Amino acid sequence: MLQKTSHFMRQANFIDGAWVKADSGQTIDVVNPANGQTIGTVPRAGTAETRRAIEAADVAFRSWKRTSADHRAKLLRKLHDAIMDNQDALAELLVMEQGKSLAEAKGEVGMSAAYILWYAEEGRRVYGDVVPSPWADRRILVTKEPVGVIGAITPWNFPSSMLARKLGPALASGCTAVAKPASQTPYSGLAWGVLCEEAGFPKGVVNIVTGAASEIGDELCENPLVRKITFTGSTEVGKTLIKKTAGTVKKVSMELGGNAPFIVFDDADIDRAVEGAIAAKYRNSGQTCVCTNRFFVQAGIYDTFVEKLSAAAEKLKVGSGLEEGTQQGPLIDEKAIEKVEELIADATSKGAKVTAGGARHPLGGSFFQPTVISNATPDMRFMQEEIFGPVAPVFRFETEEEAINLANDTVFGLACYFYTGDLGRAFRVMEGLKYGLVGVNEGIITTVEAPFGGLKESGLGKEGGHQGIEDYLDTKYVCIGGLGL
Repeated sequence: MLQKTSHFMRQANFIDGAWVKADSGQTIDVVNPANGQTIGTVPRAGTAETRRAIEAADVAFRSWKRTSADHRAKLLRKLHDAIMDNQDALAELLVMEQGKSLAEAKGEVGMSAAYILWYAEEGRRVYGDVVPSPWADRRILVTKEPVGVIGAITPWNFPSSMLARKLGPALASGCTAVAKPASQTPYSGLAWGVLCEEAGFPKGVVNIVTGAASEIGDELCENPLVRKITFTGSTEVGKTLIKKTAGTVKKVSMELGGNAPFIVFDDADIDRAVEGAIAAKYRNSGQTCVCTNRFFVQAGIYDTFVEKLSAAAEKLKVGSGLEEGTQQGPLIDEKAIEKVEELIADATSKGAKVTAGGARHPLGGSFFQPTVISNATPDMRFMQEEIFGPVAPVFRFETEEEAINLANDTVFGLACYFYTGDLGRAFRVMEGLKYGLVGVNEGIITTVEAPFGGLKESGLGKEGGHQGIEDYLDTKYVCIGGLGL
């Protein structure tokens, strides 16, 4: 391991500007999914530690909210520079605990820095209004103020950039934060404590707590000092958090599950569609909330598309993320492998055909072959269940209307993709799909400049774009009277 990487691999929590162990002394092992080896431990903190972190954030908020937007922007730019100066070390740390390829990890760390830089500038553009008054002797102002302490809960699949999306707008708007990274990938979360400390953020502004998800989550949801919860993860957990925040009526931002369709019409550029399909399906071994879950291909080009997609999938290099040229790393754990096997078994028992992969990889462990399945039908489990693995089921459709109906036949509404060469069809389908993110002739569309967020049971609120800072702000109406005008 690089010496610089070990500098960020903190085996302690960051609370009120200090690195501390759990009160109980208990720890959680962190395992490298590529080889099953324990790379270190982190504290198994719970309610008491979380409460101290919240109280520290609340004290820090009283002064942090009074700093100027320009001052906060300068600190955020320092944070951006610190991330980019350590991109290689942070990416290597991410690979060790998460498993993705080094190239993908570097991209994620770069995206993290980009979110911080974006919100360094957006924080300076939080505008209010002067509203024309209906009274001659009164004036009306509308102002925006930071909500207060925010609780951020992030997942294991993008442990750096998911926290960047939350810390960036929180800090830019004048909020303070208590973050809980996933127990599988805590070091990329704890690294933010190191980075914020080195960038010069005051103590208590950013706090990172690892440990028991239920205890930490409950305290964040139920403590009245926390005024907003932002969560990225499963819809099931998101619904639970929404219920638990109801008692103190907090703001919530929820980036939840997906069931992304990828539609290929017979007038599409097939080679371009296959290239987009590989990117949209197999990135991070299929473990992303916006990766394709269901492919719908028009009957006239179905066989050609399946053949080309299968050939492209079989060419992907599977291996440890730190190996040169690796395109697909391991799945996060054995449970993820078993879920993928269950879904494939369900599909083949109902008439599906495996045209590429379909089994555990010869590398063993939690490596799985990039897989393509033809003859998929709506009665198969992956029509409604999120796969979260490198499996591409391909359904056949006849008409444009059928494709839209199949794509929308889900409780989710996060991301979708479709390929066509017809401009009119592009607009009809774009407007017909009930999703928060739509890629037209593109398989990778996320960028810091645009709002990221789903519809239906895929979530509430947006991250990224100018919209991403709104959920960290309260709107206040001020009426000034007695002016004697």
